[in-house]
Amino acid sequence: MKNFIKKIKNQCQRAAISVQTAIATKKAEGYVDSGVKILIAVVIGALLLAALYTLFNTNIMPTVSSKITSLFGYTGTK
Repeated sequence: MKNFIKKIKNQCQRAAISVQTAIATKKAEGYVDSGVKILIAVVIGALLLAALYTLFNTNIMPTVSSKITSLFGYTGTK
């Protein structure tokens, strides 16, 4: 029974220490870094898509192109 209580006590102490270290660490990984990573990925994707358009000189995604054209061609009639 003593060993069981010691095991429980040690596990609780380990959990408390890991929580304290997690709270105390101040990493630079945050919202700004994640936002920059996403922005870089979007810009690189747009550049690759533009390169494909110029390379093949045709419409790569015709559905998207037709939907965008229909959005800008909206007349607003009731």
